Parts: sequence; structure tokens; C-alpha cells
Amino acid sequence: MARERDSVGKLVRDKIPDMIRASGRTPHVRTLSTAEYQTALLDKLREEVAELIAAATRDAVIEEAADVLEVLPAIAAEHRADTIVGVTRSKLAERGGFDMRLSLDAIDSASR
Repeated sequence: MARERDSVGKLVRDKIPDMIRASGRTPHVRTLSTAEYQTALLDKLREEVAELIAAATRDAVIEEAADVLEVLPAIAAEHRADTIVGVTRSKLAERGGFDMRLSLDAIDSASR
């Protein structure tokens, strides 16, 4: 009798294959090339952001936000984290953060 195989095809955390093995199943994994990894990270970010948006409880929001925060440093590391951190700091100093919860609802035309 042939064994059933679930197809997944996505970036997973490093310990997931071990967790799958511990459940008695066999994971089929490969190491991604740099280009594949960069694409997979963006796909993972989209997945995690969608899950964050769909989260319906406080605990789910926290769980999904943690997943987003895990993916961002990996993306930063692939694109020189020191540069990204520097740009983040510059934007914060220049434009501020989101602490004041401001919503820009409209802009009047410049008066002449």
C-alpha cells in the first residue's frame, strides 16, 4: 500500500522537521539557495501578516505578531541588518513612530 504524502512547499522554522519526526512522520526538506530563501522569507512574511490580520483574540494577535517579528530579522540579515536598523532609526528620528496613534484623515490644499 502506498504511503500518503502531504505537499507543503514553504519555509519552516529550524526545529519543525524534528517535531515532524517525533510525531512518527517523515519530513522531506532541502536547503534553499540564497534567491529561493529571500523569496521564501517574503512569502513567509505575507503568510504571517495575513494570520495576524485574521487573528480574532488577544492571544492570537500576540502569537501571530511574534511570528512576524521572527521573520523580520531574518529578512534584515539577508539584506544587511545594520543598514536596515540604521534606516529604521533615521525614519524614527525624522518622521517619528506610532506612539501617538495618529490617523491622517484629509489634507487641505495649500493656500496661495
